[in-house]
Amino acid sequence: MAKTGRKAGGGLARPVQPSPELGAITGNDPLPRSQVVSKVWDHIRKNNLQNPQNKREIVADDKLRKVFGKDRCSMFEMNKHLSRHLK
Repeated sequence: MAKTGRKAGGGLARPVQPSPELGAITGNDPLPRSQVVSKVWDHIRKNNLQNPQNKREIVADDKLRKVFGKDRCSMFEMNKHLSRHLK
């Protein structure tokens, strides 16, 4: 098997630093991207932010509005918005 020169722990497992806006939801410590997404979903569920008529749509509260930049977002768009807030 050929080596690719990549180290384990890259990609989804590599800790990323959330922006202050995203940190209001996830905390300010570096986290793997998978944990960031999980914490955002915890926030969405805890605050009942899914549109009841269309569960794929997220209705942003004040904290999520700062991350998404708009009032509503589809769950498929969400990762694009989260990427802008991760370093």
